[in-house]
Parts: sequence; structure tokens; C-alpha cells
Amino acid sequence: MIKKRTIENFKGCLIGGAIGDALGAPIEFMNIDQIRSNFGERGLTDYSEAYGRLGAITDDTQMTLFTAEGLILSKVRQEYQGDQGVISAGYHALLRWLYTQEIKYQDILIKKHGTCSIIDGVLTGHKDLFSLRAPGNSCLSSLRSGKRGRVDDPINNSKGCGGVMRMAPVGLAYDDAEKAFHFGCKLAAITHGHTAGYLAAGTFASLISLIISGSPLTEAIENSTLLLKADKNHKETLRAIGDALDRVGAKTPEPEVIETIGAGWIAEEALAISLYCSLVAGDDFRKGVLLSVNHSGDSDSTGSITGNILGALSGIDIIPEKWLAELELKEVIEEIAVDLFDQFGHQ
Repeated sequence: MIKKRTIENFKGCLIGGAIGDALGAPIEFMNIDQIRSNFGERGLTDYSEAYGRLGAITDDTQMTLFTAEGLILSKVRQEYQGDQGVISAGYHALLRWLYTQEIKYQDILIKKHGTCSIIDGVLTGHKDLFSLRAPGNSCLSSLRSGKRGRVDDPINNSKGCGGVMRMAPVGLAYDDAEKAFHFGCKLAAITHGHTAGYLAAGTFASLISLIISGSPLTEAIENSTLLLKADKNHKETLRAIGDALDRVGAKTPEPEVIETIGAGWIAEEALAISLYCSLVAGDDFRKGVLLSVNHSGDSDSTGSITGNILGALSGIDIIPEKWLAELELKEVIEEIAVDLFDQFGHQ
């Protein structure tokens, strides 16, 4: 196998996810009939305006970036050393994201966790990341609570997709798929306590780890599901993945096929839809991400996860130049990808 631990693949993964997110943003709350009514029978085929601009990212990319920053700081700050330090770094990174979203909590966060945990870091210096982009309720409420959710001490019973959609950086960081699965579950459980909410995230992190280490997509799916099966609570997530795999090659890919898998609002369905779209896309990034957003469901999250997968597989060169040029905060996303590669890319 040829390892894909290159800067091009790290960039492809994070920027590809942001592009899928931006494509899905304007149609996130539309059903397929509304999408076709607005954009034609083929649905959306290019960026459309959301949040006052073309190429606008949402909370999916915001939280992915903060997750990546937490991992980077776990390498460079003494207080974040060791496995527990990684989780603490990830938690503080998410609190920094909360700091950007809810002004009234800023003083509370600083008083409780200290300036170094809440303000220090590259991302809080970018005012555009303080924009509200439909942040998920489970993420907001769990982070507001002052309690850190754990796998063995769940903070809620949510299996929304807010855990899985931010987990690509974990797969990039660890070339050991089992370690990526472990950290993916624990970092997702900070905000999502249902077993499917964090197991889908762990599976996704391990999938990216396997891809970036050189596995073809089908092999990466097979081996990441083996890690999933080792957990006694695997059934819901495994069933959703199986539903997606059963549909590959059965019919011409279209929104109606995706909607038999689910809508993507919950973690296992978001992952399953993204796996389906990535498999039928082959090496066609455009085909995969457009398929992943044109359905009656959580279009930005399924677009984001699909973009992460396809970008990790083929690198940034697979992404259409027009989409790169118009993507919001492209330089910031690229900077984080480079920093993540500098810390983890030479394993």
C-alpha cells in the first residue's frame, strides 16, 4: 500500500470537507422537491448563496477546525501530554468554539478554565469564525453545561451527527486505526452521549486513518467496521453502514436512493450516506459531493463527511479549482491542515 500521509492529502481531507459543507449549506433545510424547484431537476450543481456569500462554511467546518487545533496543541503543550491530555485539549478546543458562538458565556468560560485554555490558539484570532452558522443544540447545550461528557458517563442521549462530522482530523492525526477509533469515540462523547453518536465518530476517524495510511476505500470500510464490531453497542451503526453498502451498484445513484438510507441528521445515517456517496463517486470528487448534498436531509454534514473522505483518498488536486477559489476561510483551513501535518504527518 502507498501511504497517503502527505500534505496534499491532509489539505484534501480538510478542504474537501469544507467544500462539501459549503455546497450543502444553502439547501440543508430543504427537501428534494424544494431543491429541484430552486435549482432544476439535477438539483444544486455549484455553490449557492448562504449566510450572505458563496462558499460559506457552517458549524461543521468550524468544529472540525477547532478539533484539529486541539490535537495540534496536544503535541505542543506540556499540560496536554498523554491520552487524557488529548481529550482535555479537545474539550478545551470545543469550549473555544463555544466562546466564538455565545458572547454571554465568554467571561464564564475564562473564569472557569483560564485564559490559556479559552483564548490562546490560532482560531479565536479569526473574527469570521465568530459567525453563527446554525450550531447544533446538542453541541451547544453540552458545552454550556460545564460538564465534559464521557463514554462511561454520558452527558446526554444524543446521537445527532455533531460528533461524527467533526472527526476527520483525528483520523489524520493517528496512523493507528485502533487509536483513531479510541480517540474519535472519546472526543465525540464530549457532546454526544448515545452509543451510536460516538461509535459512528470513532468509525469515521478510523476510516480516515486507514485511508491516509494507504488503504483503498472498500478495505478501509471493512477494517473500520471490524473495530466497530468489537464494541458491544455496535448494532445501530453497523446496520446503517450495511444498508448503505447494500445499495452500492444496485441502482443509479440519486437522491431517492440516499433517502432509503436516512436523512443524515443522526450520526450513523450521516456516516452511512457519506460512505455510499464516496463509493459510487470513485475518483470523481464533484460527483460524490454533489450526490451527498442533494437529498432531503442534513446536506452540509453529509457533504462535509463525503468531502473529507474523497479529499483524503485523492488529495487536494482532485477538487475543482473554482470551488477552491470561492471557499470561505480557505487560507485558514489550509493553515490548520499544514499545522496538523507538521505535528502528525511524519509517523
